Amino acid sequence: MQISEAESVVMQVLWTRSPMSAEEVVAALEGEREWQAATIKTLLGRLLNKGAIQAERQGRRYLYSPVLERSQWMLGESEGLLQRLFDGRVAPLVAHFSSHRKLSRADVAELRRLVEELDDGRE
Repeated sequence: MQISEAESVVMQVLWTRSPMSAEEVVAALEGEREWQAATIKTLLGRLLNKGAIQAERQGRRYLYSPVLERSQWMLGESEGLLQRLFDGRVAPLVAHFSSHRKLSRADVAELRRLVEELDDGRE
């Protein structure tokens, strides 16, 4: 499922707290984005049409909640990034970050730990 950058902002709000009414989503984004309420409601409609969220009627309003899990979305986004920029390989991604942005000692330690876990799982 393709979620635009703008739609992902709305999803982040719903992943943080849901269900929410459209007005609550607008209020949550008020200080963060300079979007009109109509823009946010349009984004909610798009997400609803894509099946990323669901709406439950409560009186005269709808309450929106995510159907798409954040972890599913992150997996798709990260796999897409790897495919587009690094031919699906993780090592060139890490090399890119290490050469353009110094990895901290904590980053390197975490990478070592992850590699060790991968090695242990293959034996």
